[in-house]
Amino acid sequence: MTREGYQKLKAELEHLKSNQRPQVIKAIEEARSHGDLSENAEYEAAKERQAFIEGRVSELGYKLGNAEIIDVDNQPKERAVFACTVVLENVDTGEDVEYQLVGPEESNIEKGRISVTSPLGKAIIGKKAGEEIVLNAPAGKRVYELVDIL
Repeated sequence: MTREGYQKLKAELEHLKSNQRPQVIKAIEEARSHGDLSENAEYEAAKERQAFIEGRVSELGYKLGNAEIIDVDNQPKERAVFACTVVLENVDTGEDVEYQLVGPEESNIEKGRISVTSPLGKAIIGKKAGEEIVLNAPAGKRVYELVDIL
């Protein structure tokens, strides 16, 4: 995981613990005060929200506890590896795109961050600059050239 991704998950965990948990507890208490819980939709919704929050807190705690932070600056530039940034050229259109290879939790195509577990990410890993990358996409075969590893 990149340091940025780690910090983002850590911030989400803190937000859930310090803001969301207290809010949902307050909502449950308020819904309880309305009486009969068997027909109380507000109570059921608050309990479902609480279950979601607790599940996410548990998931984030596990991910952060087992995370290995990869220093982007110390990555080798000979081959495409996790956390590096690559420049690809679409052979058909000549268009260049730049992507950083990240974990699934950090991926965001709008920000140029693709998961190493995605089909394109898997195809890029291990390649050297100048190599061709062939991807069988739903829209058809796409061919890229790995122009540079940043």
